[in-house]
Amino acid sequence: MTPVSIVGPDGGEIALQGPTRLRILEDGSTTAHRLGIAEITIAPHVAGPPQHRHGRHDEGFYVVAGTARFTVGEETYEAPAGTLVMIPPGAPHTFANESDEPVVLLNTFTPDLYVQYFRDLREMVASGAEPTAGQIAGVMARYATEPATTYSAGPDTLPGLGPPEERR
Repeated sequence: MTPVSIVGPDGGEIALQGPTRLRILEDGSTTAHRLGIAEITIAPHVAGPPQHRHGRHDEGFYVVAGTARFTVGEETYEAPAGTLVMIPPGAPHTFANESDEPVVLLNTFTPDLYVQYFRDLREMVASGAEPTAGQIAGVMARYATEPATTYSAGPDTLPGLGPPEERR
């Protein structure tokens, strides 16, 4: 039997530090890799990653504190504390904190595939050189993720998902 996992307020694994801090709470080892969970804390006035899309996992964001701004394709949503945002595979998305207060998000990955991306990114940053966009895209590709450059149905849209307006 897999032991119960309890992660306290000072526990977990810090994968990213700085204006955006990411703490891995569940790396999939307790859930047979069905679910990964992270806590993301974003400092005021910090942009998130460029829009990107995941090919093999759903991503969820529960806003614990503050108000996050989510951009999904060409649409923008304000998400105050208490809001849940679920991003299906193939949907281009990003998030940011445009407010004067920190934002805290509970982030889920089903399955846990993307947790290792943050560990790999941490190692790139720890090497001392600022990672280039191309290097980051290379790491993303290992986890079925790519930068999003178009936002409607087209050649780079994953089959079966349809245009963004049909994903709501």
